[in-house]
Amino acid sequence: MAELSGKKILVLVTNQGVEQDELKVPLEKLRADGAEVTVAAPETGEVKSLVGDWDRGETFPVDQTISSVNESEYDLLLLPGGTLNADALRLDQDAQKTAKAFASSGRPVAALCHGPWLLVETGLVDGKTLTSYPSVKTDIVNAGGNWVDQEVKVCPANEWTLITSRDPGDLEAFVGAIKEQLSI
Repeated sequence: MAELSGKKILVLVTNQGVEQDELKVPLEKLRADGAEVTVAAPETGEVKSLVGDWDRGETFPVDQTISSVNESEYDLLLLPGGTLNADALRLDQDAQKTAKAFASSGRPVAALCHGPWLLVETGLVDGKTLTSYPSVKTDIVNAGGNWVDQEVKVCPANEWTLITSRDPGDLEAFVGAIKEQLSI
C-alpha cells in the first residue's frame, strides 16, 4: 500500500470551483498509496468544490496558501480542473511561478480537464502533446501544443513530463499514470 511512500505531491486549486472528483479521487488514491499530498489555494480555510461546474460539492481543507509553498520540496504538481477553478488559477501569479518552476526543474506536472489552462497561460504547452477537456483544444493549439483525444497522454518533450487527461471519466487512467511516473 505504501508504494508512493516518501513522494510529495502539490495540488494547486482556487478556493472555489474545482471539479469535486478531480480533486477528491486523486487525493484519496494517492494518499492511500502513501504519498504526502498538499492542497494549496490562494487563501487559507477551505476549497469549495463543484459537481459538473454547477452543483455544490464537498469542501476540502487548504493545507497551505499557494504563495507560502516551497515548491522545491515536491515531486509532482497536480492541476485539477473545473472551469471556474482553472480559469481563475491561470491568472494567479504564484500558481504561474510554481508551474514554471516545476517544468524548468524537470519535475512532472499532471493536469486534468481544464487544468492545462495554467500551462497555456505560462507558455508551457509549447512543443508538448497533451489532452484536455475538448473546449480547451483551441487554446492549447494556439499556444503551440499538439492536442490529442486520449484517455491519458504522457509527454516527456522539453525535458519535463506532462501527464494529462480529458475529464473525470479518465480519473483511473490519470491517477495510474501519476503513480507510474512517481515510481520511476
